[in-house]
Amino acid sequence: MAKVAGRKKRIIGTTVALVAIGGGAAFAYWTAAGTGSATTKADTSKNFTITSKITGEPLSPGGPIQTVEYTVTNPGTGVQKLSNVVVTIANDNNSAWTPTSGCSAADFQIVSPTFTPVEIAPNGGTTTGTVTLQMINRDTNQDGCKNASVPLYFSAS
Repeated sequence: MAKVAGRKKRIIGTTVALVAIGGGAAFAYWTAAGTGSATTKADTSKNFTITSKITGEPLSPGGPIQTVEYTVTNPGTGVQKLSNVVVTIANDNNSAWTPTSGCSAADFQIVSPTFTPVEIAPNGGTTTGTVTLQMINRDTNQDGCKNASVPLYFSAS
C-alpha cells in the first residue's frame, strides 16, 4: 500500500506541477512594437464649368436690360466652394473685346452678380445666378455698336 500511496503522491505532484506550468502559460505574452504608414494622393480641384442664357430685348443706348442666367457646375469628385463669380465684357480667352471702330466694352454696363458663397456638390452639382447687361446712353455716336455681338466672360473661383 505504501507503493500505491507513493504513486498517488507522484501523480498528484505531477498534476499540480503541470497545472502550475499550464496556468503560467495562460498569463504569458510577447511584447512587440511596430510602425507602418500608407500614402495616398488627394485629387486636385477641377475647374468649374459655366453655361449661360441671355433673355430680353436687343440692346440699344439707354434701352432694355438683358438678364443673363448662368449655371456653375462642379465636375470634380469632391465638394468645391464657389466664392466669387465675376462677369466682364471680354473674348472667351479673357482678352479685350474690340468689335469695330466706334464701339467698346465701355458702351455697356454689367451689374455683377450678388450671391452668398456656396459649396457645390461633386459630380455635376450646380448653382445658378443672374447678372444684367445694359447698353449705356453716352453723349457720342454709338452706331459702331449696331448688330455687335457682345461677348461675356465668366470667371468663377
